[in-house]
Amino acid sequence: MIHGGCWLADLPGTELMDYVSDDLRKDGVAVWNLEYRRIGHDGGGWPGTFTDVAAGADHVRELAKTYRLDLNNVVFAGHSAGGHLALWASKASPCAGKPLPAEGRREPGRDHRPGRLSRDRPRRVRRTGHHRRPDRSAVPQDQGSLWRALAGRHAAAGRAPGGDLRELDPIVPPRFGAAYAASAKAAGDPVTALNLKGAGHFELIDPKAPAWAVIKAQIKSLLD
Repeated sequence: MIHGGCWLADLPGTELMDYVSDDLRKDGVAVWNLEYRRIGHDGGGWPGTFTDVAAGADHVRELAKTYRLDLNNVVFAGHSAGGHLALWASKASPCAGKPLPAEGRREPGRDHRPGRLSRDRPRRVRRTGHHRRPDRSAVPQDQGSLWRALAGRHAAAGRAPGGDLRELDPIVPPRFGAAYAASAKAAGDPVTALNLKGAGHFELIDPKAPAWAVIKAQIKSLLD
């Protein structure tokens, strides 16, 4: 489980996903609510945020030894900016015959084949209030290296990636997910895009919201 928050250090972290994580646990699903360095943390941004996520995913193998986890089926789930990281981590370095593809602290951008991105790239985030804006050194001067890593073609491996599109989401408009799904399908990858009617941005992580019930069922179906 990977939280969002615009990848900024002064916004909430894993607590954003606590409630839906607990809801899954009540149904017997083991959940690893992963934290990572963000812009504003020492080493956060590019590539630290990504190497943290890769290392965090790989650490599940160690947790499995203690908690006797079944790693035959693993689902990467994320919300908002964390959804982007979940997609990346789920295919970061495909390894045949291994249940978790992100192995070790791999540098993002390696072992990727260049792909195409939607024109709907995330807009630059402005921070307001008394907080200073993050140092731009956290973002690579060669933006192409970042986008190449994020656009690496997702080779089909087992279950199809899924995407939930929030009809009324002003923060991550549905067209972002639709553009990704179209691009992935054009590349030959199996993708399922689910349009959640009437849902906004945060209904997806509210365990009492109808939208979460749909997402929860989707996650559990991937684990069956």
